[in-house]
Amino acid sequence: MTNLLEFSSKRVKKQQVQPEPEPIDAALGCQIGNGSKDDSGFCDSNSLIGPIGRDNSITCLLCCSRSEYGSLACLNRSFRSLIQGGELYRLRRQLGIVEHWVYFYCDDTNNWDAYDPKEKRWITVPPMPNDECFKCAGKKWDVAQNMPSECFKCNAKESIAVGTELLVFGEVSEEQIGLRYSILSNSWTYGVRMNQPRYQFASASLGEKAIVAGGFDKFDNVLNSAELYNSDTRCWVTLPSMNKARSMCSGVFMDGKFYVVGGASSDEDILTCGEEYDLEKQSWRVIPNMAAGLNRGAGLPPLVAVLRNELYTADCLEWVLKKYDKKSNVWVTLGPMPLKPGMREFFNVAFCACGDRLLYTNDFRVYRGGRIWINSCVPDNDGPPQWNIITERDGIEVTSCIAMGC
Repeated sequence: MTNLLEFSSKRVKKQQVQPEPEPIDAALGCQIGNGSKDDSGFCDSNSLIGPIGRDNSITCLLCCSRSEYGSLACLNRSFRSLIQGGELYRLRRQLGIVEHWVYFYCDDTNNWDAYDPKEKRWITVPPMPNDECFKCAGKKWDVAQNMPSECFKCNAKESIAVGTELLVFGEVSEEQIGLRYSILSNSWTYGVRMNQPRYQFASASLGEKAIVAGGFDKFDNVLNSAELYNSDTRCWVTLPSMNKARSMCSGVFMDGKFYVVGGASSDEDILTCGEEYDLEKQSWRVIPNMAAGLNRGAGLPPLVAVLRNELYTADCLEWVLKKYDKKSNVWVTLGPMPLKPGMREFFNVAFCACGDRLLYTNDFRVYRGGRIWINSCVPDNDGPPQWNIITERDGIEVTSCIAMGC
């Protein structure tokens, strides 16, 4: 696997969970241009920007793939500052220039990896703090600076990709804390705690904003509260509460509105309704029967994804792909999900939208281990979905699949 091309500065910030990695391919240095290197290995010259002007340089960079930004940032300080500062990604967002990478979390490695469907390659994400201690199983992470020695318990499903950040939530001594991975610095730092800490909640993002709703608090009370996170300001803002408290639910953005689908209000009360939040009106609306039959075995959250403002679900009980008909408020079966001998139970299924297609992944047993199997399809109304294998790799127990578009 190649190194993640977004890089970090060489200086270590005290509040960061781990030191930032060295800039990628610093040997590029000043091989182009007339500037000279300083002790850090970066050029002090702006000659690569000067001849055509800053605005034209930015226009050129906007046309480049984000996978090239790490190498370009090593050319001189101006490029480095421009890319690492996040300005390019903000401009890309405004112009509708988006490239999607998919971030996967596997229980067998306790780490995240990214996959670039366009370039068809895997990208290494730095491990979460202290690989030997920071584990989902809850081992101690007492060697990192300023880190608590209590057990950190995290659930990769309680993660959000928003803007240029990946947020992962967990708890220490029954108190929620969060970690934030930035593609700009290629490093993990502390995230900003929610106003109402929660787990097993619904979440979704749209651009630089994300919304979380429902879930349990630390006393296992089911919540109806909701919050909005802005990755540009790194602040949480409390939103109006839902009409119904629910946990084990899923969230999506569709037609500019946030939807909470499925879930349960108690161990025995599985909810079949959904709720819609209008960001302009700042109000919730209950949608009866929106989630009828969607909660998987053991009350697991529905596997839902939005593609081109259409809502889909991977029904792992019937093993079919379904599409939500907004007008009639019913789910229509499109066709079968892919199957493979040796596939494990539906607990290890991940499902998301990535660019112009749906992605579905599961793991299956092979001799002395397992394999992760990633399929994609572009659904249409003319026939059953045509699934294609886009990649395989060693690993088992995929517990999260999140697309980041920026």
